[in-house]
Amino acid sequence: MTAHTSASPVPPAATPGTTPAATAGEPPATARIAALDVLRGIAILGTLASNIWLFAAPGGPAALLTTGLGGDDPVELALRTLSNGKFLGLLTLLFGVGLELQYRSAVRSGTRWPGRYLVRAAILFVEGLLHYVLVFEFDVLMGYAVASVVGAWLIGRSDRVVRVWTGVVAGGFVLALAGVTALLVLGGATADVPGTGVASTASWPDQVLTRLTAAGLYRAELVLIVPSAVVLFVVGSRLVRAGLFTTTPEAARLRRRLAGVGLGVGVPLNALTAWAGPDWFLVDRYLVPPLVSLGILALGTGLVARARDARPGVLRRGVEAVGRTALSCYVLQNVLASVLCFDWGFGLAGEGALRAVLLWGAVSAVLLVLAPLWLRRWPRGPIELVMHRVHARRPAA
Repeated sequence: MTAHTSASPVPPAATPGTTPAATAGEPPATARIAALDVLRGIAILGTLASNIWLFAAPGGPAALLTTGLGGDDPVELALRTLSNGKFLGLLTLLFGVGLELQYRSAVRSGTRWPGRYLVRAAILFVEGLLHYVLVFEFDVLMGYAVASVVGAWLIGRSDRVVRVWTGVVAGGFVLALAGVTALLVLGGATADVPGTGVASTASWPDQVLTRLTAAGLYRAELVLIVPSAVVLFVVGSRLVRAGLFTTTPEAARLRRRLAGVGLGVGVPLNALTAWAGPDWFLVDRYLVPPLVSLGILALGTGLVARARDARPGVLRRGVEAVGRTALSCYVLQNVLASVLCFDWGFGLAGEGALRAVLLWGAVSAVLLVLAPLWLRRWPRGPIELVMHRVHARRPAA
């Protein structure tokens, strides 16, 4: 495969073979952007807030495809609506930000792009596969790995190529979801998916076997995750190039506009689609939440920028640590939720919003304590360390 460095103008402060100076308001190339760690931590804990309903349901995550989740409890419906899709969208945008930063690093060092990033994507796919088989039916890492190959190729191309490809993918995705939703609404059907038997969490080996034998059913969501992730990866990359994470007045205005649209328009739309019922599930999960995610990203970045001179409190340090160990915390939170909820563990699953909230709080507290303790000794999370060491190995000459 012939590597492509970039057909577009090299991003500011990223000339191949040089050590770039920071632009106005932009941190040096080697500095961490504090807002990214905070937002990534929020996204991880928010993703757990969305997934905890799957773990806490009688029958576990498989119940989504068999008996459905929850009932008519307005508190539960409100909490599930608050978390549904938004933090996954935020996590996806931040993945795109990370892609752009890795691209800039490759350009600065004069190395090929995507080059060895494809090795990183392959490692992530294997990690996602193991996570799916051993832990969680609705893993997103496999989808991220596939989408990142396309996203990595796109962000190194010209602006015209990026616009065309992104427009085609986004347009096709929106039309497909709109078409299916129209069929559901006009046909009077529901968005429920038939299951493959009675859900059970009594045996971990049986769960593993079910994930293997019903992979086509459980992995069908990748058809939705991959195209949406490609688009959000590119959006995250472009937000970096637009200077969203800098401290300039232009960046502040951009953050205000994004927050206004994302929260001022996205939140009411999301409330409307949630109220519309299960026929609108695809829109409620995959189309509207990314708009809210943009608002959360802009608002969170602005708040961190305002507090940049303040000493971080205990909670912020914990959230930042979760963000710095995001991949490890994502896997760990699902392992902990499985042990707490499933019948082969403590068997705490059951009906009720309070139960789910308490389980989320317990798992989140563990992450907020363990992540900072881990980072006192190691620079990365355990899974990140393994990924880094495998990726850093050079093939034998």
